Amino acid sequence: MDNIILIGMPASGKSTLGVILARKLGYGYLDTDSFISQREKSTLQGIIDKRGLQYFLDTERSVGSEIICDRVIIATGGSMVLSDSAMEHLKSIGKVIYINVPLTELKRRLSDYSDRGIAKNDNETLEDIYNLRSPRYEKYADITVDYKQGNSLEETAEDIIKAIQQ
Repeated sequence: MDNIILIGMPASGKSTLGVILARKLGYGYLDTDSFISQREKSTLQGIIDKRGLQYFLDTERSVGSEIICDRVIIATGGSMVLSDSAMEHLKSIGKVIYINVPLTELKRRLSDYSDRGIAKNDNETLEDIYNLRSPRYEKYADITVDYKQGNSLEETAEDIIKAIQQ
């Protein structure tokens, strides 16, 4: 199957880049966080607050493990990478692109993430999440696209298209 799966930290730009890439390539678009939110009729933070972190992670794993599509840009939630079964499935249906944004830039973008719906334990910092997830993003990535200071999202999308075509 010919899908493109975007992975990376929260606020790395996966959702916005996914929309741009879908338009440029003529692909469909699926944002797994939006899908989960619609299915559960709640925000991600609402799901975590009401049902618990483990319920959210189990739901995310289930969604990631069951996607069947073709010619779709799939923007995953930042925590999808915590599920080996979901990531193995996603790798089997397309190319996995890691949007690598440095921690300093993520901190700038996420100055307040208390209601963002980030899957984390109460005492975990953004740095803790970054240190836990970064090796997993690298493990599952077919291609890594590094954030470039000053690049627009359109330019980053072009970098992704070039990387895919090589």
